[in-house]
Amino acid sequence: MKIEFWAQTDVGLKRELNEDSIYASREQGLFIVADGMGGHQGGEVASKMAVDTVENMVAAQLAADHRFDTATFISSCYQQAGRLIYEKSHIDSPELMGMGTTMVMAFFRGSDVYLGNVGDSRAYLFRDSNLWQMTEDHSLVNEKVRAGVLTEAESELMIGKNVITRSVGFEKSVSPDVFVRQVQSGDTYMLCSDGLSGLVEDPDMASILINEGVSRCVPALIQQAKDNGGDDNISVIVIRAT
Repeated sequence: MKIEFWAQTDVGLKRELNEDSIYASREQGLFIVADGMGGHQGGEVASKMAVDTVENMVAAQLAADHRFDTATFISSCYQQAGRLIYEKSHIDSPELMGMGTTMVMAFFRGSDVYLGNVGDSRAYLFRDSNLWQMTEDHSLVNEKVRAGVLTEAESELMIGKNVITRSVGFEKSVSPDVFVRQVQSGDTYMLCSDGLSGLVEDPDMASILINEGVSRCVPALIQQAKDNGGDDNISVIVIRAT
C-alpha cells in the first residue's frame, strides 16, 4: 500500500498565536494533529511537546524493531506525552500550569491504520463520496448528547461547546481511544482540529473533498473555515491510500 498526503496549519482570523501542531511522515506512516490549550503560550508548548514526543518514540521504535503491538505502543505514546507535559507545567515551568492538548493520530502499518484520539480533534474516513467521523469527541457537549440530555440540534446552541473532558497533559495520566481498521485502496483519511470541524459541517467538508479532489482540498477546507468566521486555529491533514 502506498500513501500520499497534504497537510497545512493556519492561525485563522481571530487568534494571535497558532497553538496547533501537526506532523506528517510518509516514511513512518505517521500523521498527527494536536490542538493546544492553556494561557501564556501554554497551548503552543503542550501541542508541540505532544507531537515531538510521539514522533521521537515512533522513530526509536521503528529503528529498534518493526514487530510490536501497535495499539499498546500508541497508548504508551499518549501516556508518555501526557506525563512530560504535566511534569513541565508542575515542576519546570509553573507559569504553564493547566496546559494540555488534544491529539489525534493515524499510524499506517501494513494494510491497517491505527487511530488514536484524546480530545475533540477528529479523524474522518472519506470513501465512495461519503464522509464518516471515525473518532469520538471527548467534549462536554458530546457527553450530554450521548447521555440523552441534549439532542444534536440542541447541542449546536449550547454555550461552551469547546469544553473538552479529556486532554493530554492536563492530568498526569490519560486514557486514549485506540482502534484499528483495514485500509482499502482509494480510502482517504482526514485529521483536523476543531478549528475546521467546529466551523464547517460534515456535508460541506464532503462537498469540498468531492469538488476539489483530495489533492486540492486542504487549502479549500481551511478557506471555508475562514469564510465561516475563522475564530480558531485550523489544521488539516489529508491522507490517501493507493
